[in-house]
Amino acid sequence: MKILYFAWVRQKVGLAEEDVTPPASVTDVAGLVGWLAGRSPGHAAAFADPRQVRAAVNQDFATPAQAVAPGDEVAFFPPVTGG
Repeated sequence: MKILYFAWVRQKVGLAEEDVTPPASVTDVAGLVGWLAGRSPGHAAAFADPRQVRAAVNQDFATPAQAVAPGDEVAFFPPVTGG
């Protein structure tokens, strides 16, 4: 699974992207966030308040309940606003 980080999420994690193999128990975005938060202090800081992070799975906006699977691309980024 390819994980992409953008904006301040990338700054806190310290990586722009990484390839990971979560355990089989990780089946959705919420589970992935929880698992990623345990990978390092930077990951923990980035996902300290999951409500402040948005996700996309395979380039489509995703909810915490969105399923994830091996081979997916999951991106994490701050909420997007426009004017």
